[in-house]
Amino acid sequence: MDYTLIIIAIFVIGYTLITIEHNIHINKTATALLTGVLCWTIYIMFDHHHGHTLINKHLSDDLSKIAEILFFLLGAMTIVELIDSYEGFRILTDRIKTRNQIKLLWVISILTFFLSAALDNLTTAIVMVSLLKKLVDDSEQRKLYAGVVIIAANAGGAWSPIGDVTTTMLWIGGQITALNIMEELFLPSLVSLIVPVLWISFFMKGDLKGEVKKEQIENPREAMIMFVMGIGALLFVPIFKTITHLPPYMGILFGLGVMWITSEILNGSKNDEIGRRHSVPHALSRIDTSSILFFLGILVAIGSLSATGVLTSFAKILDTYLGYTEIIMIFIGLASAVVDNVPLVAAAQGMYSLKDYGADHKLWELLAYCAGTGGSILIIGSAAGVAVMGMEKIDFFWYVKKVSLAALLGYFAGVAVYLVEFLFIAP
Repeated sequence: MDYTLIIIAIFVIGYTLITIEHNIHINKTATALLTGVLCWTIYIMFDHHHGHTLINKHLSDDLSKIAEILFFLLGAMTIVELIDSYEGFRILTDRIKTRNQIKLLWVISILTFFLSAALDNLTTAIVMVSLLKKLVDDSEQRKLYAGVVIIAANAGGAWSPIGDVTTTMLWIGGQITALNIMEELFLPSLVSLIVPVLWISFFMKGDLKGEVKKEQIENPREAMIMFVMGIGALLFVPIFKTITHLPPYMGILFGLGVMWITSEILNGSKNDEIGRRHSVPHALSRIDTSSILFFLGILVAIGSLSATGVLTSFAKILDTYLGYTEIIMIFIGLASAVVDNVPLVAAAQGMYSLKDYGADHKLWELLAYCAGTGGSILIIGSAAGVAVMGMEKIDFFWYVKKVSLAALLGYFAGVAVYLVEFLFIAP
């Protein structure tokens, strides 16, 4: 039996267990780590052609690329947690005063869209749903707003190199450049939001009941300082990369270092308890380390499929049966509604060579859009969706009934806009 079939079987079984983690009550991170290690173990034990040295070199090369992504995520997550510890996000959210349902829907959607591009879709979704708990008392109404937050967060992350893990992967991998992806995907991503918001707004009328729950910010001056510095540090990363030609993770670590020093200065006169709560070590303790290890495991597993040539063969099969790369990318986007978009994008990076499809090729742009926004079609299709699902106790079938059709319409509307841009507007 060909050992590659064993590797494929291990990956499929592992991936299946990841997708049903809530049913089997086994954390997907544990499964991903085990899957990645087993795939490489089978490769090195049963491959008698390449030799241990070459296989280990493949693994080391993969790990260096994966480490760039993980260090970037580690720095970005810490910056976001540091902003949150100073209540920095309330600088924006406390300015929302409207009680009109439709107006609030648009305000929440647009704010989420742009905030997600600067932060990331998962963090933004959590911040905005926390805000909704203070603005909308009725749980059924709040679920609908939360559904739109998922769509807006994913749409906002798709057009920014730092807004979604998959877009960041493509940026770090050299498949896209920061300015180009923002130019090419901004309008399709915006349309993928506007269409669902228009659809859902038809079912809303009148004002919300109750009053806004007001809470005083502990230290408005420090909140403003850390918010401005944090957002500035994140937005500076593409500029840093352009100026220095260093990888993006160097830029994010530079921003984290500056914020760390700033927080130490601000905390100088505070007592131990308050100072500890506003410190970087405390922020590091709050980041989702489990997600970082999940990305490590799944990307290591994908690396084994790439090293053994499985992904190249799969790409040829897709080209044979689906033909057009546009259809393949749209299919990947629809698949991301069911399975995690990170391994799908990692697989696409392995299937299609940067030599054949150069930087900023339409294949990579469409992949970034489809993988980023396709996850909104089902609530389990994105990290933002899963997080909101837990926060608001949203039922899977409730989301299918109330939100999925709107998200699907937005997804295809954005695809149409991108194809029109590429065919008729692009030089």
